[in-house]
Amino acid sequence: MLDLTNKVALITGASRGIGAATAIRFANLGASLVLNYFNHEKEAHSIVEQARARGARAIAVQADVSRFEDVRMLFGTAVEEFGRLDILVANAGIWTGGAIDQLDERTWQETIDVNLKGVYACCHFAARLFKLQQSGNIITVSSTAGQRGEAFHSHYAASKGGIISLTKSLAAELGPYGITVNCVAPGWVDTDMSAEPLRATGEIDKILAAIPLRRVATADDVAGPILFLASDLARHITGEVINVNGGSVLCG
Repeated sequence: MLDLTNKVALITGASRGIGAATAIRFANLGASLVLNYFNHEKEAHSIVEQARARGARAIAVQADVSRFEDVRMLFGTAVEEFGRLDILVANAGIWTGGAIDQLDERTWQETIDVNLKGVYACCHFAARLFKLQQSGNIITVSSTAGQRGEAFHSHYAASKGGIISLTKSLAAELGPYGITVNCVAPGWVDTDMSAEPLRATGEIDKILAAIPLRRVATADDVAGPILFLASDLARHITGEVINVNGGSVLCG
């Protein structure tokens, strides 16, 4: 049941981190891949080559997920290249800091546009395709911040909390069409986005102390649960949030 042969998957934010690790996991199981990136073209094409070396069909497509027309183009390219789409992994996101009394409107809006509007736009176009097919699988990527909040990152937490609510809403809305919608919520993950605090003197000790498993996740630790949700092993699961945080946030 861990077989993605003849499946076409679109992964946003696929040039690095969780998106890249997910792409390699999917390629190993035979999926055809549409790998979205925004800034990191060289890294995206490297992941394409790694996927192709595993026998997978793969292309890289530059698009800004915060721009609706870019997302329209992204999905159009996927269908033009592969003829269909079966799996969406809405992973692209940004993480910046700021105390609420210092947080300017531009920074707030940028985070909401990329993290939440980007997921909405991808789900909008995926749902159009999946409803016609009467099948499809949407996997969103949220965060522990979306479950418990995060001081000095309220804009990020708000966007990620919105993703969880969107996931549950779409699971109920799209289920009758044979479409599943689920979410993974990582805690700390060792990626470029979180490199600065994870490398800061003394900071890692505080981070590890709050994680019962006493280690920070790798990108592949998150890609595994995404793969599970994309597989037939999860065919009767929808509207769920899988926490991938080493026990740092324990919620039902």
